[in-house]
Amino acid sequence: MAYVATRGGEKAIEQAERLFRQDLGTIDASRVETIQQTMPYLIDRVMGEASLYSEELAALALAQTGGELSEAVLVLRAWRTTQPRIAIARPVQQDEILTQRRISAAFKDIPGGQILGPTLDYSHRVLATDVLEGKPYAPPAVDAAAKPAPAQQPSLADWQRQQGLLAPTSEPDVALEDIPDLTREPLLFPASRAHRLQSLARAETGGVLALGYSAMRGYGNAHPTVNELRLGEAEVVVRHPRGTEFSAGRVRVSQAEVTSKEKGGFLDLGFAATFGWNEVKVIAAATLDLNSAEAPVGSPVHEEFYLYHTESVEASGFCIHFKLPHYVTFQSTLDAMRDAKAKKAAAEQKGAIERQTEPAE
Repeated sequence: MAYVATRGGEKAIEQAERLFRQDLGTIDASRVETIQQTMPYLIDRVMGEASLYSEELAALALAQTGGELSEAVLVLRAWRTTQPRIAIARPVQQDEILTQRRISAAFKDIPGGQILGPTLDYSHRVLATDVLEGKPYAPPAVDAAAKPAPAQQPSLADWQRQQGLLAPTSEPDVALEDIPDLTREPLLFPASRAHRLQSLARAETGGVLALGYSAMRGYGNAHPTVNELRLGEAEVVVRHPRGTEFSAGRVRVSQAEVTSKEKGGFLDLGFAATFGWNEVKVIAAATLDLNSAEAPVGSPVHEEFYLYHTESVEASGFCIHFKLPHYVTFQSTLDAMRDAKAKKAAAEQKGAIERQTEPAE
């Protein structure tokens, strides 16, 4: 579809895009670098929703789209589809993650201890208006701990299994190379848990938060307690064609486990993980995972509902498509309205005539 009635036709459409680009100004490497350095959490969100880990490309997508997140995710996903798949990384184990933040709301004392890491959770939210008056804000230096925390932290869930609080783990029912890939296969229902967690990993943060919040407020069957929240960097370990394994680098990751009521004599866990550091998303997503099994059909926390409605590119695309011409369908609505009004007027006129011709008593 196109705006066939737009004056100037194709040229007008081209000029409309030019006007958008002109508003953004010149995009160069320095602007991309500035975005990358100053907005790390926004970069993380775009990378997670695009299913592509590249801070530089995520910053470029933001610069190119003026910070419109759904557009940035769209162009990054489109670019991703042009790249070859060269290897499948080894699964990441919790106790191998270079952990920078790790907390639990379920236990005060956990193996390895609580690590607050970088967070504003316990701070006052005050706008630094002095910056606008020419007084730069320089953050105070962090005091080094007398003894640094270990780089890797044990899995809290493994400790809980040893205490008999969680059910023992079962062997995976599929091989690593046979795990379904949501970026190459359609999402079908009922979805496998692998598809569910992949979909949540790249779901739109605001949508996941809204529906996860609805679960927390009562639409779900389980009120979550954060069992473990972890931010860190994971090694991407791949196998060379000759058989040797090597690290291709590290990626920032978030993961959350939430728990609630017991199930079959054990605590039930909901889990979520994503690229980048995005705590609110993984907590909300893990809550949806926790509620999936028992949510009634039609509930906002039912799997089919939330997986469909948190897919950012599809959702924004469907919403935006309403801006395109719908002349024929809208005209049919007007024709139906006019026809109904004409029939009503004709009926009223007929009724008036019949009343006038009725004999007087």
